[in-house]
This record gives sequence, structure tokens and C-alpha cells, in this order.
Amino acid sequence: MASTFDPSVSVSGMRPPLASADAPSMADQLPALNFGFEDLRARMAQFSAKFDAFIERGRKQILEEKNQFRVNLAELQEDRNMKQKDIEIFNLKSQTHAQTLQKEAAEAAEMHEAIAAISQQRDARLTTRDRLKQQIEETQKAINQRLEAQKAHARHLEAQARLNVPELEFWQDILCLRIEGAGRDDRLKIVYSHLLEKDWEKEAWFELGTASRDYEVFHCRPKLDRAAIEQELDIVNEDRDFGAFIKRMRKLFVAAMK
Repeated sequence: MASTFDPSVSVSGMRPPLASADAPSMADQLPALNFGFEDLRARMAQFSAKFDAFIERGRKQILEEKNQFRVNLAELQEDRNMKQKDIEIFNLKSQTHAQTLQKEAAEAAEMHEAIAAISQQRDARLTTRDRLKQQIEETQKAINQRLEAQKAHARHLEAQARLNVPELEFWQDILCLRIEGAGRDDRLKIVYSHLLEKDWEKEAWFELGTASRDYEVFHCRPKLDRAAIEQELDIVNEDRDFGAFIKRMRKLFVAAMK
């Protein structure tokens, strides 16, 4: 059964009687509620601090591992470069040694051919045996004199080499060059390699004349500007710094080949 709403009854039933100002209010009569907000706030702050510390430790660990990886990678790259350089130097020395052996074998073959020819002539011309014998003796004497001269020259070169070898090997390794004979005693052939990144085997060379105090350049491949060569010769003939000279010549070849 529905009841009729009476505003006067509702209001009078909910508010306290207006007896005096000291009468307690309904808010004072409500029970005290404790939701634990302070404890919850403290626990959340503690969790946030632990979480931030965990994130910071993880970030530091990742950064340290990343830096260590970079260091290890750089060391591996350096080891690879050093080994590659050692291989290249070994190949250059092997090529030089092979060329030296080939040249010595050719000279030995020429000497054997000459001796065989002389022997055939001696056997075929018995009537001129005495004359040939005298020629052979004279030839042998000349050979002995030449051998003695070569030995003396070799001793001189060996004494000079004791002073020049460390510096020469240093420039050969640094500039990737080798020094060969040019067919004459007073000329050297200086050959460079590893000039172009796209073709390490491509070579460039020039012939250096050493007959007088002042150096001379006779031939070069590829062809260089003669004025630039003369300028470099003026410098080396003045300061006598041969190492700096071959270094500057290498730069001229690199510029010309590029």
C-alpha cells in the first residue's frame, strides 16, 4: 500500500530538535572510518623507490655491457687489422725472396751456358787448344778479379747495410714498398703497392739514379708530372732525408692513380 509523502514529517524526523547550540550534531554521531590511506601511500612510495632502483640498476648494467661489447669489438678489429698487415708484409717478403731466387737461378744458368760453350769450342778446335787455354786462363783471371771486386763491394754493402737495414725495413713495412735492381749498378727500382683500396695489387715504380751525390729519377710508372719530381729531388738533394723523399713520392703516385 503506497503512503503519501509528507514533507513536514520527513524533515522533522531527520533533523535534531532545536533545543540548544550545545546539542551534538549527527556528524559527530557517525562512526569513525579508517581506510588506511597513509599506510597505502607509504607502501606505494616504497614500491616506487624499489622499482626506480631496479630500473636504474638494469640501465647501468645494460650500459656497462654495451660499453664492454664495444671495447671487445674494437680489440677484435685491431687484432684483425694487425694480422692482415702481417700477412701482407709476409706476402711482400715472399715475393721479393722468390724474385731473388729466380734472378740467381737465371744468372747461374747463364754461367753454366757460358762454360758449356767454352768447353765445346775447346773440344772442337784442338788445333787452337793452346790459344784457347790462354784465353781461358785470362778469362779465369778476369773472373777472379771480378769476383774479388764483387766480394769487396759486397763487404762494403754489408757494412753499410748493418746501418741501413733497420731504417730500410721500417720504410718498407710502413710504405709497402720493395727495392729492386734496375739493370745497372748505379740505379735502383723502387716499387710501391697497396696504393688503391679497390686494387691492393696494383703497383707503381720509379728508377732512382745514385751515380752522383744528387739523386735522379729516370723512369716512372704511372707517369708523373716532371715538375713535381724535380721539386722532390731538389728537397731530398738538399736535406738528404731519403725516408721523407720516398714517402712524398708515394703520395704523388697515389694522387696520379686516383
